[in-house]
Amino acid sequence: MSDLRQRHDAAAARLAEYGQGHLLRFWDELSDGERGELLADIEAVDFARFGPLIETHVRGKPAFDPPKSIEPPRAFPPQPGPDQQELYKRARARGVEAIRAGRVAAFTVAGGQGTRLGYDGPKGGFAISPVRNAPLFQLFAEGLRGVERRWGRAVDWHIMTSPANHDETIRLFESANWYGLRRGQVRFFKQAQAPAFHQNGLVALEQKHRIALSPDGHGGSLAALRASGALEQMRAAGVDVISYFQVDNPLVKPIDPLFIGLHLEMGSEMSSKAVAKAHDHERVGAFCDVDGKLQVIEYSDLPEALAVARNPDGSRRFDAGSIAIHVISRELVERLTDPRSAAPMPWHRALKRVPFVNDAGQTVNPSEPNAVKLEMFVFDAVPLAKNPLVLFTPRAEEFSPVKNAEGDDSPATTRRDLIRRAAKWLAACGVNVPRGADGEPPQPIEISPEYAIDVDDLKERLGGRAPHVDWSKPALLA
Repeated sequence: MSDLRQRHDAAAARLAEYGQGHLLRFWDELSDGERGELLADIEAVDFARFGPLIETHVRGKPAFDPPKSIEPPRAFPPQPGPDQQELYKRARARGVEAIRAGRVAAFTVAGGQGTRLGYDGPKGGFAISPVRNAPLFQLFAEGLRGVERRWGRAVDWHIMTSPANHDETIRLFESANWYGLRRGQVRFFKQAQAPAFHQNGLVALEQKHRIALSPDGHGGSLAALRASGALEQMRAAGVDVISYFQVDNPLVKPIDPLFIGLHLEMGSEMSSKAVAKAHDHERVGAFCDVDGKLQVIEYSDLPEALAVARNPDGSRRFDAGSIAIHVISRELVERLTDPRSAAPMPWHRALKRVPFVNDAGQTVNPSEPNAVKLEMFVFDAVPLAKNPLVLFTPRAEEFSPVKNAEGDDSPATTRRDLIRRAAKWLAACGVNVPRGADGEPPQPIEISPEYAIDVDDLKERLGGRAPHVDWSKPALLA
């Protein structure tokens, strides 16, 4: 009890400093267990960090300075042109050298739940592969095992969870024997959370004993790397290149030597992959040159005239869709997350519908947006980086996220794309892949990323001999 009282007094003093004393107004009605939960929430909020944002982002909106010019970005093509052959060859070799030297670590943002997919658990545990029904985490782990097989160096894997799924994510890995990786190769840490604010600047209570909290956005992953000690671990291990990807895209190459090599060859601090947009209004950000700086404009913020703009040959003018695959220099993350940074990551304001407890202690479920949530976007680091670059990659090779239960970006479309990619790789190795009336293979096909991480790797593994495939049943190379 004395511990609770001491914590209460410390919290009360801290809240009074930032004008948030109302968070303790139901204290006398709470059980000791509830009091402990409320104090844990209060202690987890960095009020010094959010206090200055109340005036600039909660009670008001950040000032917007319209750009003078928005142009398409310069980007590297998936395949080198005649004058880029030597650069790409040199870059790939340099990327392989960096992997073998232990300079590269993988980083996955995996704080989401599979709720929208009808799966009760961390999204990384969602079963997605078309033959084995392997979960997302397993496919990424197999990709890292494939990298180790091919280049002889294990790659550390840093995984950012959320308070909601941290413990369950670790249990998934433990029950799966770390998906074949070494225990010390995988490191977990939690994403920070940001409080939801009423528009008058007061932090909202979700319950009498719980603050309304939500993750601080994928941009918060960079600050979480520092807070967790991951950056120190990387520095001690000699890692200076971070391969960033999100948990919902099973086609991703967790470690790509060409991408890493271009990043190093061009002296870039942050490199990004892009795909040609599926249509003018695809829900992906667009890489743009804004007043001479590379940055991403969210699909909801890209002016309609630019979204539909065409080049003289009829191709889409702003066609570089952001797919949340980056190579980031560790030194950039250290600089951006240093409390003394002159150019910190920007915050974004979003008005959302947030249930809350009113002064009478009643739960209110608003029908309209009522509260401000603050979040950061990882791509906002791009214009803060030195020599940022964009590399186009074929959508069919590297991008098919699973986000929705049905329709676009659903398990059905992702499995279809995994099958299509496997069929394409087999055909490139001389296998006659039959097609049905719909143009699709008659059976599911799966190639484990541990068996082959790309089509060139598959060709090497097969030694120039096309494997026999019995098309009366699902095909698996694992």
